[in-house]
Amino acid sequence: MKIVITGAGQVGGTLAEHLAGEANDISVIDTNDHRLRELQDRLDIRTVYGMASHPDVLIRAGIEDADMLVAVTSSDEINMASCQVAYSLFRTPTKIARIRDRSYTDDKVRERLFSDANCPVDFLITPEQVVTDYIFRLIEQPGSLQVIDFAEGLIQLVAVRAFKGGPLVGHELRLLRKHMPKVDARVAAIFRRDRPIFPQGDTVIEEGDEVFFIAAKKDIRKVMGELRRLENSYQRIVIAGGGNIGYRLAKALEKQYNIKIIEFSEERCQYISERLDKTIVLNGSATDQDLLLEENIERSDVFLALTNDDEVNIMASLLAKRLGARKVMTLINNPVYADLVQGGEIDIAISPQQATTSILLSHVRRGDTVKAHSLRRGAAEAMEIVVHGDSKTSKVVSRTIEEIKSPPGVTLAALVRDGEVIIAHHDTVVKNNDHAIVFVVDKRRTREVEKLFAVGFTFF
Repeated sequence: MKIVITGAGQVGGTLAEHLAGEANDISVIDTNDHRLRELQDRLDIRTVYGMASHPDVLIRAGIEDADMLVAVTSSDEINMASCQVAYSLFRTPTKIARIRDRSYTDDKVRERLFSDANCPVDFLITPEQVVTDYIFRLIEQPGSLQVIDFAEGLIQLVAVRAFKGGPLVGHELRLLRKHMPKVDARVAAIFRRDRPIFPQGDTVIEEGDEVFFIAAKKDIRKVMGELRRLENSYQRIVIAGGGNIGYRLAKALEKQYNIKIIEFSEERCQYISERLDKTIVLNGSATDQDLLLEENIERSDVFLALTNDDEVNIMASLLAKRLGARKVMTLINNPVYADLVQGGEIDIAISPQQATTSILLSHVRRGDTVKAHSLRRGAAEAMEIVVHGDSKTSKVVSRTIEEIKSPPGVTLAALVRDGEVIIAHHDTVVKNNDHAIVFVVDKRRTREVEKLFAVGFTFF
């Protein structure tokens, strides 16, 4: 595909990095010459200096025959203007824009504003809401490292750390069905000391393994109990930072959990306290030891550091953990920091650009890809693909899982058929219109996966 990305920041740069190695023609526009040179040195892409909404700049980036424009600058207005120019002058087929301000994303405004007749944006990405949803799922499944919904929440892919004492730790995977005869699940991948292991029936789970498994949402807790001691549901949550993410998360959680927000700005405290119903809003610094002790941090189930400053988030998280917080999750923009701290005293490092990139990937993938999620800092990918065709036009339809010639390191883990979750086993038959959940250990294989699910022209 030929893709023009406007904005070379964390999101635009991460997306370019994901797509450049997949034989895509990528152009990135930005007014930061230093950032463009940095990307050009690392990636095989075209970079263009200039204002992203200017027609002449877009032309230099190749918009005239581009398949897609992804507008992810820091300005909502520039992103919207870029999409307008791309549509009005060049009829670019797909236009995606990052829109952050709530005045644009309000449901009533959004429905009326974003259309070909008004502001021609095909898909809106709101990073704060994406990250909020990501954290919400982690809160829903205590003990998980990552939780991804597929088929509108019917089925989930969950990553957990296998702990000593778990029933399956030290045993072969084939025992999973014997342990849980009434629950169907599939281990999609195992990462051991950061190296992927393709799971087989005789694969032995070791302590410390990062295990990705897939199951119906209602069965997730039972499967987690096989790999680690189940954690009690969270009750008391402390959020450091009352910005857009902290505020949205508190709004989503306050009916079910006891929430406290620590916010440094007195003005912001006033604003969010007037708009939250049950959340306690505290004015102060999340790195203030006396404040944390006064608020009984040792009794909190989760401490979430969600300010816009990586260093503050890391220091506040380390302090909260030392003072007795049961679980610590930290928002970190710098990927180098994220890799350094996760797994130590910080339980989960949350990368906003990775979460946002995952949302964008589903629009980039060929075929009828409903969702595509980046995993393990972009090394792996999980995809939800709608199957089309028949036995003559498709390489997967009317075939058993055993008969399908999947690329190395690719697991067809589950199907959703007419609202029913079907965990894939060797004799499971794939049918037309199934939603296939595919795990790709090496994302460089995604093009091969797209070809596997491609439909011959005779089907149409």
